[in-house]
Amino acid sequence: MPVVSNTSPILNLAIIGELSLLRDQFGEILIPGAVLEELRVEENLPGSQGVRDAIKAGWIRIERVKQDPLVIAMQRDLDKGEAEAIALAMQVNAGWVLMDERDGRKAARSMKLKVVGVLGILLKARREGRLRSLKEAMDRLREKAGFYVREDIYSEIIQEWEEER
Repeated sequence: MPVVSNTSPILNLAIIGELSLLRDQFGEILIPGAVLEELRVEENLPGSQGVRDAIKAGWIRIERVKQDPLVIAMQRDLDKGEAEAIALAMQVNAGWVLMDERDGRKAARSMKLKVVGVLGILLKARREGRLRSLKEAMDRLREKAGFYVREDIYSEIIQEWEEER
């Protein structure tokens, strides 16, 4: 089943050097044109090279969104990347939508799409033994990528993992 991603999961994982977790967990990732634009892969920014390599290798693939009225309607509340990612997910009957933004996640769920974000991807990778330290990965997300994780969620994830050990 196809998987569609918004900008945040791809960019943030690329910045911390963990983009391959997406390929490991989902295989091929589809992105709409607006997400490609937001990724700014032609610029020399943190994570850009990893994203360019993934696109060149073919496991991140750009797909055209055909549901323009849906995208336009969703752009009242969401940015273009989020709106196109949700529309593309519906178009291809995606198994998952990769998205971090609260409003986008809420909109995707309202359309009966399954959603997971960066933290869920890191948790699954840690449980599967593909990530050495969940705490280190979240710290890199915060420091290198400027990814916001509420302190209570950060502590809860660390505590939950420690209990599983």
